[in-house]
Amino acid sequence: MSLKGKVALVTGSTSGIGLGIARALAAEGADLILNGFGDAAAIETLRTGLAQEFSIRVAYSAADMSKPAEIAAMGSEAEASMGGVDILVNNAGIQFVANIEDFPEEKWHAIIAINLSSAFFASKAVIPGMKKKGWGRIINVASAHGLVASAQKAAYVAAKHGILGLTKVAAIELANAGVTVNAICPGWVKTPLVDRQLEARAQKEGISVEKAAGEFLAEKQPMLQFSTPEAIGGLAVFLCSDAARTITGVPVSIDGGWVAQ
Repeated sequence: MSLKGKVALVTGSTSGIGLGIARALAAEGADLILNGFGDAAAIETLRTGLAQEFSIRVAYSAADMSKPAEIAAMGSEAEASMGGVDILVNNAGIQFVANIEDFPEEKWHAIIAINLSSAFFASKAVIPGMKKKGWGRIINVASAHGLVASAQKAAYVAAKHGILGLTKVAAIELANAGVTVNAICPGWVKTPLVDRQLEARAQKEGISVEKAAGEFLAEKQPMLQFSTPEAIGGLAVFLCSDAARTITGVPVSIDGGWVAQ
């Protein structure tokens, strides 16, 4: 399919899953608005590299996803510089692990703000433009933890369950506006962050990284394979396609059978 002429805003897209989705959309011709934290020089290198590789326009917004005013300003800037946002991927997220009684209040507030509230405020910023054009795609990156729970992840699980509720409400409101709203629910994804976790686990237990990876996967997934940012990007591209025009309001799992159990 071709997304040429469409503008995609992907939050949290300077690395990991967000970057995988951004690259997949760019490969189909979509212009990009990147967003995320990181070294300014590295982000500029990424921005120019994507623009050159895919022959597209690529902008960058440093908006802090915990601040509604900055999210709104990002939407306004996108309208002024890129002609609006056709595809919004709400991907920004953070994590913290602790039992509920030990969970720091500031960590709860930060995770809810970035993992849940930012998706609401970003959607609010771009929906009017999508409705005006009569076409739009909103993809919320949730998690298997949007459907099931794990211990010590109260804020993350609450936020991801909330993302699915937000997805359903937006899908109903926009059902006849030419705009679909869906959620992608990944299981374990092979990212640099996970690589570091596996290396630490292997070192701690005195086993190979491969064995550590197998044990890690088996704790949750029947399929002992990681998903990849590229595969999640491919799913996002499909959800933007005409073939998916009547798919809306659903969580789409890409989790190696995690929630089938």
